[in-house]
Amino acid sequence: MAISDVIVVIGATGNQGGAVAARLLSQGWGVRAVTRDTASVAAQRLARAGAEVVPGHLDDPASLERAFVGAHGVFSVQQGALGAAAVPYDDEVRRGRSVADIAVSSGVRHLVYASVAGADRARHVRAFGSKWEIEEHVRRSDIPATILRPVSFMENYVDPAFGVQTGRLATPFVADVPEQLIALADIGVFAGLAFAGADQYVGRTVTIAGDELRPPDIAAILSQAAGRHIPYVQVPLEDVRRFNPALAEAADFLNQQGGYGADVASIRTLYPGLMSFADWMADEGAARVAKLF
Repeated sequence: MAISDVIVVIGATGNQGGAVAARLLSQGWGVRAVTRDTASVAAQRLARAGAEVVPGHLDDPASLERAFVGAHGVFSVQQGALGAAAVPYDDEVRRGRSVADIAVSSGVRHLVYASVAGADRARHVRAFGSKWEIEEHVRRSDIPATILRPVSFMENYVDPAFGVQTGRLATPFVADVPEQLIALADIGVFAGLAFAGADQYVGRTVTIAGDELRPPDIAAILSQAAGRHIPYVQVPLEDVRRFNPALAEAADFLNQQGGYGADVASIRTLYPGLMSFADWMADEGAARVAKLF
């Protein structure tokens, strides 16, 4: 495959980056997967799937410059306040800006940046404001770009960190406010659509969500998959704030604003195959729920 067909994927061994890499490989793109540890299980899995796995770190601009040589496109995503390991605000912004700047200087023809739904409405919220600053930098940069704004991941609900294995679903979200959800695979789909359809997607900001469900309805779907009743319990924001202030601040914003505000019906017109939470559960979620019990 010609080098002009290569897409560099930042965070290729992570959630969003991994989904994007898998989708691009399935579409026939050359994928250059950037990772800190090329010997990791996830990195080796990508290599077996056909990706070119290269060492790189967001705090090492020279490594990114090497990775971007000759690339057609770059998928950019950075961990922030709500990741498994929280990243300081200024570090996230610096890293996101650096990726965009190096993409420009390397002659990359299309940058796809993964932000978060509601970034434009929640600039004062730590977990959203950092991504808004990166968005603004991308828009000011001299590069054709697409900004994707995903909502909460469906996969979160089968992560042991969410604690469903305790027999209940406990989050700080108000029970009657619908939570919007997206499957990681569908983030990969939209990245693929953007790179393949630059005429349609360059210069656009696209909020992506595949479903919206009240927390008790999410618990009901989890209950069906688990074969046992899993009630929904709202955790007081004060309790969350004691161990994760950034999560409490984000949850408070979403509770007050009625959720992310994505137009699911409109998004589905761009890609009718978007998975609902029930679809995703039937496809892969149920097996992952079973492993929790």
